[in-house]
Amino acid sequence: MIKHIFSDMDGTLLNAQGVVTDTTAAAIRAAQIPLTLVSARAPMEMAAAIAKLDLRGPQIGFNGGLIYRRGQDGWETISERVITTEQAATIVAAVRTHFPEVSVSFYDRDAWYAENDSAELQFEMRLTGQQPRFQDFSVLFAKPALQVFKIMMITFDAEKMAALNAYFKQKGFPDVAVQQSGTAYLEITSREAKKSRGIQYILDREQLQASDTAAFGDGHNDLPMLKMVGLPVVMGNALPAIKTVAAHVTKANTADGIAYALQNYPEFQS
Repeated sequence: MIKHIFSDMDGTLLNAQGVVTDTTAAAIRAAQIPLTLVSARAPMEMAAAIAKLDLRGPQIGFNGGLIYRRGQDGWETISERVITTEQAATIVAAVRTHFPEVSVSFYDRDAWYAENDSAELQFEMRLTGQQPRFQDFSVLFAKPALQVFKIMMITFDAEKMAALNAYFKQKGFPDVAVQQSGTAYLEITSREAKKSRGIQYILDREQLQASDTAAFGDGHNDLPMLKMVGLPVVMGNALPAIKTVAAHVTKANTADGIAYALQNYPEFQS
């Protein structure tokens, strides 16, 4: 029997409008199995789903860069892995120089920062419901207390995305991980920010075996998570390469695939 569930958000838990449907929320509550969200998103972008599902336990943000929980007075950090300010400044400057047409922004734990508005930022704002703080990056990077959890680049041009990937592979910036999310996003976190790190924390905390756990995902950055659990469930909208690791391929995120799995796969039945 499954005792704990891990779930990605975009393309998995959330529908095309970026929300948890009532159908999926009801199925998760009815299953009565603890759920941990595992996402590249920041806490503020996970807050609506956490509230709708009334999640009280540890959650995993920034691809494992932050393990945190909801407290009475805001987010409580359990563990964190950040990009050094110097490294962040170097990477942002490189993107500005070599890819000036690409949208670049970054996150600390509680805020999203950008220098200039763009169509790409507007798209992200509509998707997440968040508003960036427009500030001069040189001023921000000069602050000694700044913690950079994620640098995000957005481009809708497939050739530019391929060039970005090639650039970062060739440059080999130390101590960071570079991952593409979907077709339009390239995200940089600490090299130690891995979804598997957050999952291992939960396994140790709850004294669980891999066989006690299940995970839902759809993307390449979900593969470490899917390979760590006993029951990897992949969404119907995932790429074929992701489906090869699945114990089950459920319906798409736009068709309440998580709800379908919880209600129909025997491993989730008590």
